[in-house]
Amino acid sequence: MINIVLFGPPGAGKGTQADILKDNYNLVHLSTGDMFRYNLKNETELGILAKSFMDKGHLVPDEVTIKMLNAEVDRFMPCHGFLFDGFPRTEAQADSLEDLMNEKQTQINAMIALEVDDEVLVDRLLERGKTSGRKDDANEEVIRNRIKVYYNETAILKSYYEKQNKYFGVDGVGSIEEITQRVSKIIDGL
Repeated sequence: MINIVLFGPPGAGKGTQADILKDNYNLVHLSTGDMFRYNLKNETELGILAKSFMDKGHLVPDEVTIKMLNAEVDRFMPCHGFLFDGFPRTEAQADSLEDLMNEKQTQINAMIALEVDDEVLVDRLLERGKTSGRKDDANEEVIRNRIKVYYNETAILKSYYEKQNKYFGVDGVGSIEEITQRVSKIIDGL
């Protein structure tokens, strides 16, 4: 079983690579954003609980997110592995994910981070904003703040996975195929 945490700042190409990797390696792509949208839309017990925090302007507690993640992992077991996108974001979440994987008698094999220069990210997101309709991709100041928040909040995860020799930085600039080849080389070597 291969379990990968796919990481990178907004605009790095995680979604594009996740779509390719899930097919190439027969992995289940678990996006926390998709999980939240599903649970909220379907008014599941966890979705209602998450909404109660969101309605008050609070972050959804890790415990609720982990329960959603656990339900998704259970739903797809057994499988060839998982591609985690958008989770973990903190060391506490990484510990919780590790505990969850241990319960399932597996582990995270690698954190693969797409690394892209900030100016390239800004250009990509502004371009995406022209066609996506996403307001957060149309304003350069908002984009720069999102990138800054990403680095401030998630830099600790790099060292978390480096300590376990599971961190792999990948140049996220080039054609989609070139980037996929770089990521695949890492996965194939696990």
